Amino acid sequence: MDIIELFCIFFGAALVVYYGAKLLLFSRMFFPKLWFPLPKTFFASLGEWAVVTGGSEGIGRAYAFALAERGMNVVIMSRTKVRLDQVAKEIGDTTGQTVKVIVSDFTKENVFSEIEAQLKDLNIGVLVNNVGILPNVIPNNFLDSAELDQEITNVINCNVKTMAKMCKIILPGMVNRGKGVILNISSGVISITFPLYTLYAASKVFVELFSQGLQAEYKDKGIIIQTVAPFGVSTRLAAYQKTNIVTLSPQDFVKSSLQYLKAGDKTHGSVCHTVLGWLLQSVPLQVFYTESMLQRVQDVIKIKIAHKASMTESSATI
Repeated sequence: MDIIELFCIFFGAALVVYYGAKLLLFSRMFFPKLWFPLPKTFFASLGEWAVVTGGSEGIGRAYAFALAERGMNVVIMSRTKVRLDQVAKEIGDTTGQTVKVIVSDFTKENVFSEIEAQLKDLNIGVLVNNVGILPNVIPNNFLDSAELDQEITNVINCNVKTMAKMCKIILPGMVNRGKGVILNISSGVISITFPLYTLYAASKVFVELFSQGLQAEYKDKGIIIQTVAPFGVSTRLAAYQKTNIVTLSPQDFVKSSLQYLKAGDKTHGSVCHTVLGWLLQSVPLQVFYTESMLQRVQDVIKIKIAHKASMTESSATI
């Protein structure tokens, strides 16, 4: 047996071990309760309060409810006071926890000094950076947006700046206490480069890289910082698509995603979304970037939104 043959055998065995280990690690995602168990008192032990941006609807509202059900008081933040007050009452009536409301439009420039003042004396154990905007529900080319300058400002302020600023406000207290959790909500679209949602997808890539950097810096301080990157969740950003095996309700998604809190610095939050992310990364990008494929994506989403709108209109007239 010559040296080349020995090298080939060694290299082949190394590949088998490497991919076998990756497969084993991936298989853990199917059994989160077994591999990543959390004590029932875990969240309440982190601190008295949780803060959720974009907490008046969708995923943010579901996180606020879930954390209150786990024994935490909750601060919910968005720009619509009426909706915030309604959610606060629902959470308080259902869970018995205290809910604090902060009205803030995160697309604006100077909102954080007031937020910091209102959060100053709270023992905050969990921060959920959920707020975000999708500038164009119907996908389009970057230059086709009617108000592109304003869209750029809004996306950067809401999707990028807000997350960094909220971490700046809340992270020091976590460091001082030596415990805390920060969940930064990204999107499954960052699994690949995603044309037609270019601005939105790029902002969510920032969420992931920022979160991974912070986790590396503060993991030894006892703090968990995790990117949560869902695919389909039936929210306003997704035009309230009908739930199915891929498109989850906000409540089901949040319940599932919290089970992956100790699964690493990034999670897709559910088994089906984890598999979908793996499949997308396995498909050659050239398949997505053909003009015919991009046009088909636009057409399919337009049809779904139009159908949803017609159903809503029909229901309203009954």
